[in-house]
Amino acid sequence: MTEEKYDANLGAHREGMTPEEVATYYSEWARNKKYDEDLNPGTYNGPTIIADEMSKVFPEKRDELKVMDIACGTGRVGIELSSYGFKNIDGLDPAEGMLEECRKKAIYTNLYQEFCAENRLPIDDSTYDCLVIAGGMGESHIPCAGVLEMIRIVKPDGLILIVMRKEYLSYVGEYVGKLEPFFEKLQQEKKIEMVERKEVASYSFNKQGILFKMRVLKS
Repeated sequence: MTEEKYDANLGAHREGMTPEEVATYYSEWARNKKYDEDLNPGTYNGPTIIADEMSKVFPEKRDELKVMDIACGTGRVGIELSSYGFKNIDGLDPAEGMLEECRKKAIYTNLYQEFCAENRLPIDDSTYDCLVIAGGMGESHIPCAGVLEMIRIVKPDGLILIVMRKEYLSYVGEYVGKLEPFFEKLQQEKKIEMVERKEVASYSFNKQGILFKMRVLKS
């Protein structure tokens, strides 16, 4: 069963897929009711990891914060965040089928069917106090350029938290030798401050994850 789940997840990360093909794959995976089953807590712990980190960063007034969940999928992150008292949560995902399942959970205020890439999102500048990503990084997923849009829609002094599988930094073409240098470039340009970079255990299928915590510095 674990092998079947792993293969299902691998299907969304095949080399050479276009972003549109990835979105279609996720839509079908969600619509056949297998996504949440295949990536259940214990198998995929990204949502729990990111929500736990959010609870540490924001110990109070969580209901007043405006949060964006990029690659929100079926809403797992929203469920975890709401359990900590975060109430004002928006989500964004390119896969229509994922958003259909997400809406059923009635947790998110606004949902956007969009890719987070070079395109400009239909969201005003400096809208969010914090932006989170769990599971949105991978082969043909969010490119480095998408980080610029994240910065744009987060308020100055707001935070961006990204948790992803660590091994993607070593073989995903968009990230290997590119993602962390891109973060460094953004720091040199005074667009972000890297507050923390740390490894996390059992992120997905018992594989190590890595969490980036960045503060937005734009004026």
